[in-house]
Amino acid sequence: MTTSPSSAAAPTTSVSPTARHLWLRARGLLLAAAVLVLAGLAIAALRSGDRHGMLDPRSADRYGSRATAELLADHGVDTTVVTTTAEATRALGPDTTLLVANPDLLSADRQSALRAATADSGGRTVLLAPGPASVSGLAPGARAVAPTSVRTLSPSCDAPYARRAGRADLGGITYSTSAEDVDACYPSGELPTLLRLPENADGDTVLLGAPDLLYNQRLDEHGNASLALQLLGSRPHLVWYLPSPDDAAAGSGDRSFTELVPAGWKWGALQLAVAAVLAALWRARRLGPLVPEQLPVSVPASETTEGRARLYRQANARDHAADALRSAARVRLAALLGVPSSRAHLPEVLVPALASRTGDDEAPVHALLFGPAPTDDEALVRLADDLDLLERRITPSPTDKDRTP
Repeated sequence: MTTSPSSAAAPTTSVSPTARHLWLRARGLLLAAAVLVLAGLAIAALRSGDRHGMLDPRSADRYGSRATAELLADHGVDTTVVTTTAEATRALGPDTTLLVANPDLLSADRQSALRAATADSGGRTVLLAPGPASVSGLAPGARAVAPTSVRTLSPSCDAPYARRAGRADLGGITYSTSAEDVDACYPSGELPTLLRLPENADGDTVLLGAPDLLYNQRLDEHGNASLALQLLGSRPHLVWYLPSPDDAAAGSGDRSFTELVPAGWKWGALQLAVAAVLAALWRARRLGPLVPEQLPVSVPASETTEGRARLYRQANARDHAADALRSAARVRLAALLGVPSSRAHLPEVLVPALASRTGDDEAPVHALLFGPAPTDDEALVRLADDLDLLERRITPSPTDKDRTP
C-alpha cells in the first residue's frame, strides 16, 4: 500500500521546536504577564472602593460628600444633583448656588455656555479646584498659578465667613487676580487658595483650590464644616453639578479618542509597554560561539570547483568567473613577487613588478590580469590557461629550491 504525499507526515529536524520546548521558553513571560494582570486587577479593585462616588453628595464613602449635603439640609438648603450643563443652566437663579465639582472636564464651548448663564444670574458659583484649563473660561480675571500641597491653612483675610470658620483644609491650586474688591483667603506662600470674585446683580464666583474640606472624612475637622456651610449655604438652593462622560456637554464632538481616555489608563498602558520591552530583552537569546560539527560527507575540492563552474556556466556568468580567476591569480602572483597582499589588486603596483620579473611588456600583462571579461567560453578557457602559464613562469622550480643556501 502506498501513501499519498498529502497524507505523509512532515519530516522533523533536530531543531524543530516541540510543545515542551515552546512551553519552557514561554512560561517565564506568561508568568510575568499573569502577575501584571493580577496586580492591575487588585490595585483597581482596591482603589475603586476608595474613590467611588468622589464628591457625590449621595455617597457615604470617604471621598463622597453626603455629610456636606446633610449638613446643608439641616440648615434648610436643598441640594439638587445634575450631570449635564443644560440641567445646570436651567436651575440657575438669584437664590441658587451652583457647585461645579470638576470644571476642568468641561470643554471650551461648554465653559462659555455655563459662564454666560451664571454671569447675570445673581447667584453664587463655586468652582472646585479649577485649573488653567477652566479658570479663564469660568472666572475671567483670575489665573491659576501653581499647585501646592493640601494642608490646614489659616484664613489670613478679613472676609467674615473665613474669620468665623478659622483654619481649614485647603491648598491644591493657588490663584491670582487683578480685580478689585476680591476676597483672597487661605494663602499658601503668598498666593490664596480661596478666591471670591464679585459679579453683577449681587452674584459672585468662588474658587476653591482643593475640594478636600467637602469630603466625608474631613468635614468634621478644623473649620471645614463651617466654611462649607457658609460658602454653599448662602442661598436656599444648591445645584451640585457632577460632569460625567455620558454628558454630551462634558466634551465637544471633535475630541479625539486619546483625549477621552483617562490619564490613569495612559500611564498604565505606558507601564505595560515598558514591561513588555524589558521582558523581550530578558528573553532575547544572543548568538553564541560557533560550534564545529562533523560533516556527514566529505566533498573533494575538485568537485566543489566543478560544481561552482557549472553554476557559472548555467548563468552565463563569464564575467564573474573571470573575476574569480584573475583575483585568485593576482593574490598568488603578489606572494611570489613579494608584493603585499593588500596591494595585490592595484595595477600600478602589481603589473610593473610582474613585467620586470618576466621581461614582458606591461600592456599584455595588464590586459591579462585586469582586462575585460571574455566574450565566450573559449576565451574564458584561454584566460585560465594564460593565467596558469604566467604563474608557472615565475614559480621557483624544485631545483632552484635545492640550490638555495
